[in-house]
Amino acid sequence: MSEIRVDKIQGTSGTATALTLDGANSTINGTLNVDGAVTLDTTLSVTGVHTIGNNAVVTSEGGAVTSSLPQGQVKQWVRTSGAAVTVADSFNTASVTDSGTGLYAPQFTNNMGNTNYAVLSSSDDKQDGASIFVHNINDAVAQATSGYGTSNKKYSYALADGNQNIASAALGDLA
Repeated sequence: MSEIRVDKIQGTSGTATALTLDGANSTINGTLNVDGAVTLDTTLSVTGVHTIGNNAVVTSEGGAVTSSLPQGQVKQWVRTSGAAVTVADSFNTASVTDSGTGLYAPQFTNNMGNTNYAVLSSSDDKQDGASIFVHNINDAVAQATSGYGTSNKKYSYALADGNQNIASAALGDLA
């Protein structure tokens, strides 16, 4: 096996190339095009904002399986509080409509790719501690690519506004 050892590579015009070798450190300025696989024997440190393609794969913590990164992310979530439906925090949520007592309709900032996404929801009552709430998808509202409806009910099955901590999230494909 042959080996070439150099301290610096310079372009034929006398200007520096995009590749700089300095002992064990190497710098590439610009785009690196590689035909074939690249293996790193250390941790790759990435800074700044970088775009990852929709085919990004991550390895599980135990290393036994891989998963598609875009598929494994929550695409929208919102946490509201109080009967006034005050948004405490959210991601990819344009608004939440108060559709009536115990009825809420989050709308996406960026739409889903289809209506086959999953919705997770939860609710609790921290004001009196005696109530049990069930927060579900509201079947009376057609699940749309732009948003969904939820209903909040007390253990008696009566619709009720939440006192605190009503949350929902969507998982699926963005448009």
